[in-house]
Amino acid sequence: MSANIENVVTSGTFSLDGGTWEVDNNVWLVGDDAHVIIIDPAHDLEKIATAVGDRHVLAVLLTHAHDDHSRQALDAGARFDAPVCLNPADRVLWDQVHQQAPDEDIIDGQTFEVAGTTLQAIHTPGHSPGSTCFYAPDLGVVFSGDTLFNGGPGATGRSYSDFDTIVDSIRDHLLMLPPETRVLTGHGDETSIGDEAPHLQEWIDRGH
Repeated sequence: MSANIENVVTSGTFSLDGGTWEVDNNVWLVGDDAHVIIIDPAHDLEKIATAVGDRHVLAVLLTHAHDDHSRQALDAGARFDAPVCLNPADRVLWDQVHQQAPDEDIIDGQTFEVAGTTLQAIHTPGHSPGSTCFYAPDLGVVFSGDTLFNGGPGATGRSYSDFDTIVDSIRDHLLMLPPETRVLTGHGDETSIGDEAPHLQEWIDRGH
């Protein structure tokens, strides 16, 4: 039996390069009645804990280290007695928020198991150096963080981001997934690989 997916929407702020913005974040829970993995435990730890209930949290996975996604990560790890995992290329952003290191590095291609489901880490730099998506083939979903949204690539106009790099990541990795794959994003509505793929050249022409 495959795992279930739950979405918890939390609200707070995102700060970088001297600016602060109000944001709503998608927190994703993948698991069953006994075990769960949390992806990007943003903003409201109490709301997330309510959704987790009495389940055992196997890991806290971060798609990237922008503060709206990572600010609560260590508190979540401590509360749920679970390792906090981050691609080490994002330490440059993590270290702006935290004095303590994450518990474990995420390596491209690494897999995480929960409730009979495998999540595979796909390194997709561009929005940030260590941005990582998590692909669950048997669920037909990819958790894209802020790399790919409904409508195009994530923002690249801030420090440690690059438009050409994010386009390469999306084209060479995400758009290679089956077109029916659901894209569960870090903010906003979901989309699919098939819905986004035809617009690649539009994004390149737009240049942001």
